[in-house]
Amino acid sequence: MAAINFYANNVTATSTSGDAGYLTINHTAGSGLGFYGGGYGISVPVDTFQDTTFTTNSDGTATDYIQLHNTKYDMGNSGVLADGASIADLANLPNYLAPLNIRFTHATAVKVQNCKLRIFDRNDITKHASGVSTMVYEVRHPSALQSVSNLNFRGRSDNTWNEFDSEDSANPADMTFTSSPGMSGLNTNSTDTDTAKGYTTTAGSAHESTRHDWYTAISASPHSIGSKTNFGLYFTVEYL
Repeated sequence: MAAINFYANNVTATSTSGDAGYLTINHTAGSGLGFYGGGYGISVPVDTFQDTTFTTNSDGTATDYIQLHNTKYDMGNSGVLADGASIADLANLPNYLAPLNIRFTHATAVKVQNCKLRIFDRNDITKHASGVSTMVYEVRHPSALQSVSNLNFRGRSDNTWNEFDSEDSANPADMTFTSSPGMSGLNTNSTDTDTAKGYTTTAGSAHESTRHDWYTAISASPHSIGSKTNFGLYFTVEYL
């Protein structure tokens, strides 16, 4: 009855809600996101971040790859390079530019809580991904307008990247995501009053739905040469 699925946001998609442009990722078969330099199959230089993002297989060699929106960590700045264009503040990054949509579904309407993401080595969730640092940001911006800010109701109050560093000696810590974001992430709480932000409900963590969507900006940097395949994403929720 309950399921978590992953969707990739096609680079041609401009829809701010719904499923337009979203492609199902067959994660049970090892499919996922691949991070590259100037194009598919081109390596990312050591200690820099990717310029392109594609769907691919577990070792990054799929021939049926599709280009996705790319969110690159803007080193030394607080913002993001979205498809190469600078957005100075992460609070202005729209959902549709996020390459990854994480979706929880249930046959009956439920609320979700303790929503957590972790980057790990694909074998043991207590271990960091091998040889790569990953920056993650939960996008809470239903409106396509970059002139408006994101929703007030979100898992982390600050609009900053969360880093998972393979060189960190401590176990990877969970990153908190928004409780009960609702279908297409359109649920917020009563502190939001600007309808230009694109929300549809203001029930906060009490919101119940048969579907909850999270939008994720993600950026990766290798610490050494070679493909980084011991690299995965783990997501959990509680529902009631």
